[in-house]
Amino acid sequence: MKILIDIGHPAHVHLFKNFAKYMQQSGHEILFTCRDKEFEIYLLQHNDFKYVSFGKKYNTTIGKLFGLLKFDLMEVYQAIKFKPDLFLSAGSMYAAHASFVYRKPHFTFEDTFNMEQVRLYLPFTEVVFASRVPKNVKIDEQKLYRYSGYHELAYLHPNWFKANMDIYKVLGLKNGEKYILIRFVSWNASHDKGQSGILDNQKEKLINELSKRAKIFISSESPLPDKWKKYQLKAPAHLIHDIMAEAIMFIGEGATMASECAMLGTPAIYVNSLDAETIKEQENYGLLFKYDNGEHILDKALELLDMPNLKEFFKSRQETMLKDKIDVTQMLINYVEEYI
Repeated sequence: MKILIDIGHPAHVHLFKNFAKYMQQSGHEILFTCRDKEFEIYLLQHNDFKYVSFGKKYNTTIGKLFGLLKFDLMEVYQAIKFKPDLFLSAGSMYAAHASFVYRKPHFTFEDTFNMEQVRLYLPFTEVVFASRVPKNVKIDEQKLYRYSGYHELAYLHPNWFKANMDIYKVLGLKNGEKYILIRFVSWNASHDKGQSGILDNQKEKLINELSKRAKIFISSESPLPDKWKKYQLKAPAHLIHDIMAEAIMFIGEGATMASECAMLGTPAIYVNSLDAETIKEQENYGLLFKYDNGEHILDKALELLDMPNLKEFFKSRQETMLKDKIDVTQMLINYVEEYI
């Protein structure tokens, strides 16, 4: 069997990597397609996956419209060359459109239900894997495959992930030394349109105060000002989950990294006006704290830092969550093998 997997975000490489490795070991052929956006190509190369890059993404409205046509055509061309039996993605309109042209099924994962994207892929998609569907979203139940889990449990479930303790050496820290991971986004993604996070003056206060309490590492999609470059995270991208697992806390504007930390039992402060059902559920488990803006996040961060046995307390919350959730990679393997 040949499977074409389209990647739109670094997290999508992680979402499918264990599935892809298992299927390859079982004798199936995998091809990844992607855009050169952030760390997608690096992660595909690190995992020794066969891939085709379609080049840089476009950030302007006109550019995105042009990109939709361009990347659609490139995806169709790769399908004709590769001859896949199945298309997989996490909300990719390119994979969906190519699957329609090539007359093969498209399976997709969905967790944010950004309807601008959903409307573009849904008519051409056979199966939508979703753990939660917002009440205001209407999707044909025959297309939905509901499961109890999160995207992040495809690669951060204990069945697949064990933290590398060498991460302290990579970061230049002593074993067990406290550090905080901070993440700033660029606000260029389509789902970021009209959304907001931490203001510059709030970032300034946050960094100044927290750096007095622990080591600070900043991951940023946009270039950091000179005054903050000393805090810039410089570790290889494939080690990011090891860094998250050992961090005392995460503060950031990206939903994916916030959820990943929640899966690892690292307390996460998520700052973004954009919400999602999965985020709300992780809040209910007490693993994540959601704020629409940066106004009160410093107070929350200091409150958490003052908690005795902070990591142990959140690890117990993680264990409670894991009892309720499935191994998402195993679920996908089972579904595709039954489809075969």
